[in-house]
Amino acid sequence: MSRNRVVVAGLGDAGILAAIRLSRYADVVGISTKPALVSGQELGVRLARPDDWARDYWIPFDRFRRLDGVRTVQAALTGVDLGGRTVFGRRQDGSTVTEPYDALVISTGVTNGFWRRPTLQTAAEIGSGLRADHERLAGARSVIVVGGGAAAVSSALNLATRWPGKRIDLYFPGQRALTGYHPRVWRRIGERLTALGVGVHPGHRAVVPDDAAVDDLTSGPVRWTTGQPVASADAVLWTIGRVRPNTDWLPGELLDERGFVRVTPELRVPGHEGVFAVGDVAATDPLRSSARNRGDALVAHNVRASFAGRPLRTYRPPTRRWGSLVGIQPNGLEVFAPTGHSFRFPSWSVQRVVMPWIVRWGMYRGVRENRPLG
Repeated sequence: MSRNRVVVAGLGDAGILAAIRLSRYADVVGISTKPALVSGQELGVRLARPDDWARDYWIPFDRFRRLDGVRTVQAALTGVDLGGRTVFGRRQDGSTVTEPYDALVISTGVTNGFWRRPTLQTAAEIGSGLRADHERLAGARSVIVVGGGAAAVSSALNLATRWPGKRIDLYFPGQRALTGYHPRVWRRIGERLTALGVGVHPGHRAVVPDDAAVDDLTSGPVRWTTGQPVASADAVLWTIGRVRPNTDWLPGELLDERGFVRVTPELRVPGHEGVFAVGDVAATDPLRSSARNRGDALVAHNVRASFAGRPLRTYRPPTRRWGSLVGIQPNGLEVFAPTGHSFRFPSWSVQRVVMPWIVRWGMYRGVRENRPLG
């Protein structure tokens, strides 16, 4: 008896977890522009300590035990025939990809700066990019971080921790950063930034260059629409939340006015049986929170339920962001609850329990020993 065929379009953080969960119940094909999971998480650690980041967030697909039965295809998606239930792509050598499906999970994520791009890359290109970004910041005497979200705050804190002699300044438009989190979170993180010597500058709204500029580390002056004097630094990191959904390959009827994939509370694309979306590309709520909060588990359950004719479960987004903000630090891992309270895993438990057992076995169902950044 043949099994149903599921195409998971995009193997980032949400897509790879959905593929892992579906791999025991269907014939799964995963399509990705990368030859590995290259996570969009923990930008600050990625920039300050790329080897540490690569150990946990750049993982070749063949390291995942539960992907052994998944066929992974490295290609850029170019289109979909919804009636014919087929997706199309293009490999790096220009050859075409045609993959039929019984169910399609759209998890192609978003473009956001130089650290989240949908371009086809080899492992060597990924590694050289990581090193180049790190070395650019290592050589800068001063760094401006523009933005008030988690990526901005994490970057400022991690850069200041890694290079205490650098001048690091964080500029954001509101009276506080991390507005998607409970106010307690910013109070705690803001105190840590000040203790590290980071210049914290609320009420600064930047004159934003064009998309091509903010997608890279820049240098030179930063001007403000809010009237403050021009600021300058050797390197400027734009973490302003200018995300663009990776949906150019999809027909407009599937998208909302901003280009994200419209979904029902069951993460199903309305009007198209067998098509689902999860992660940052799915317009579930203003925070697009199915990228976290076990959205992968829900979409995997609902794909299986749709095959069996069972009722589908609904996704209930949280009202506030939560989780780790600045990544693993020398003294452990701090995790914030939706209430703004935090708890810390000491460093010994992160290396002996959290990463090997909770993450690599609990979340990913087994990850073979990774290789160092090369």
